Amino acid sequence: MLRAGTTGEEQSQMGINENVAEKYGELCEKIRYHMDRYYNQDTPEISDYEYDQLMIELRQMEKEHPELVTEDSPTRIIGGSAKRKAGVIVEHDVPMLSIQDVFSKEEVLEWVHEVRGMHPDVKFDVEHKIDGLSMSIRYDNGVLKMAETRGDGLLGEDVTANALVIPDIVQKLHTAYPYLEVRGEVYMSHEDFDRTNERQELQGKKVFANPRNCAAGTLRQLDSAMVRERGLSMFIFNIQKAEDVLMQSHHEGLRQLRENERMTTVPSVLCTTDEEILAQIDAIGEMRGELKYDIDGAVIKIDQIAYRNDFPAGTKYSAGHIAYKYPPEEKEAVITDIELSVGMTGRVNPTAVFTPVRLCGTTVSRATLHNQDFIDRLGIGIGETVVVYKSGEIIPKIRGVVTDKHPEGAVVYQIPDRCPICGAPVVREEDTADMRCTNEDCPAKLERRIINFVGRDAMDIKGFGEEYIRILIEQGYLKNIADIYSLYLHRDELIEKGLIGKETNTDKILKAIEDSKQNEPYRLLTGFAIPGVGKASARTLMKHFASIDQLMHARMDELQEVQDIGETTALALHDFFHKESNAALIRTLAEDGLNMTAQQVQGSDELKGRTYVVTGDLNHFANRNALTEYIEQRGGKVAGSVSGKTTALINNDVTSNSGKNKKAKELGIRIMTEEELLEETGNAD
Repeated sequence: MLRAGTTGEEQSQMGINENVAEKYGELCEKIRYHMDRYYNQDTPEISDYEYDQLMIELRQMEKEHPELVTEDSPTRIIGGSAKRKAGVIVEHDVPMLSIQDVFSKEEVLEWVHEVRGMHPDVKFDVEHKIDGLSMSIRYDNGVLKMAETRGDGLLGEDVTANALVIPDIVQKLHTAYPYLEVRGEVYMSHEDFDRTNERQELQGKKVFANPRNCAAGTLRQLDSAMVRERGLSMFIFNIQKAEDVLMQSHHEGLRQLRENERMTTVPSVLCTTDEEILAQIDAIGEMRGELKYDIDGAVIKIDQIAYRNDFPAGTKYSAGHIAYKYPPEEKEAVITDIELSVGMTGRVNPTAVFTPVRLCGTTVSRATLHNQDFIDRLGIGIGETVVVYKSGEIIPKIRGVVTDKHPEGAVVYQIPDRCPICGAPVVREEDTADMRCTNEDCPAKLERRIINFVGRDAMDIKGFGEEYIRILIEQGYLKNIADIYSLYLHRDELIEKGLIGKETNTDKILKAIEDSKQNEPYRLLTGFAIPGVGKASARTLMKHFASIDQLMHARMDELQEVQDIGETTALALHDFFHKESNAALIRTLAEDGLNMTAQQVQGSDELKGRTYVVTGDLNHFANRNALTEYIEQRGGKVAGSVSGKTTALINNDVTSNSGKNKKAKELGIRIMTEEELLEETGNAD
């Protein structure tokens, strides 16, 4: 409310301040969310570069508006939290803080000159910034007593049992130091990472996005045998606490540990001049593509340890060093082939195959070319040299063609006018850049439709993988989606031919198919892959119409009455259900016994208007998806991060020091258990 007598100019300024404060709060919340994904869940959604840009924006806002800064600002806290389930929580003897990042050589020299202005004899150690998980090791009388993760910088997790199986970690020193604490980075080499992912694929498990995530998840394993199997490594990069003989020169201290105690220390070079520092930064940058491990920068440290405390960097960062972050990694590669695939809508998808390059911890050799317009715009053809990068450090993409390496005779690639799978004509859709196969019975379309239908978000038929689907289509057992539910008639043939495994596996898959008949109809609707109808909108539609039959006969205006269903999606639904082949499919599925009627939940709006966030282990629900479904069936929503709009955080460990718990407490948001939620909805045991 404005005070009496407020001028228009004052009102305008107040509005600006409110907008800035709101933007600041939203930015902080966004960064905290990505902190949690990176440090605590080992599942980052954005690249380091994108995260750094958010932090740069936040620091600039805080510089311009210092009145907005709070103690829990992402610029003042470390993003990790100590996890309870994988080990005992311990207090660090020496806080494990972060390193202040800089993004230009000008910033590096500015800091170097500041240090040199106070200490003219200063030297700097320039070393690799290993992309892994920080860990400290304590030795008593020369014997390893404890290894601990960084956690939140003050509290960490005891992972001693896992540290003992890492080959680089020395368990007994030659010198019986009364007390020694070192800090290093646990990482996974490219070779070990590739081998681990191969094993994950063979076992039908989810592969890891990059070596850092894999290393972090592995170190927190309860089973040390798993840690030994996957293969972790470690570089020591700092002496945290020791006798004076090791605490004079950082470079000399690490040399003594390396030569006398057989410790594996981080590669580094001692520098004095600006030129030496910049040359070493460049040298590290040039070699990073050839290293057997990932780095995400170069660390510049004051060598004389006694000087470090003269250059504090705030409560979040340790004193006496900075980290220069390299720009996003790009590599040149030569296109050797262009492969074509066909999606479930008939869209022809071109994919570039190029000479393998290492990017962000993985070897890549393929990237989508999207469509003919993209190919034409970049001038892509077989034999061309292209610049490859990873979007979000995950998805390989082509940035452009290296024009001065254009090979003689190379031409821009043209997508053929015939389907690469069935040979039917391919036409370009009006007002789009998409090329589509005109054959409704194209085997590639069928394959993608079935893969989508049996997928986790749809009918969730576990064990029914792509390879089995491809074989069954080739062998004539699957001609449409409905044929899935007739496979049991061919059980003996399938076992005899070994098409989906031996007897045990075949029966397991057939049972999963049979069990899927009882799924809620929103899963069936999701499985139809109607444009604009995903899992969430399918659930909303089935809550509104109660049955597939009602939905089939709904008018356009009735469809648009449903929340979040616009004209485009309504038209797609109307067209799908009014196509005779689809109507026939639904009739067949109904005859096969698939559930077509949504379960009616009593008091289905009792959580309407409430937003929940879920974290931690569950006791009453099989997984988070099941709990999410329970909440959404009753009108509530589930969000990924805690904010001022959150009704409650669901966590069975209400005393946890997790990032989400801390945020909820700061905002005064209730932390409740599963049991309390069930009690409030009348479903407690």
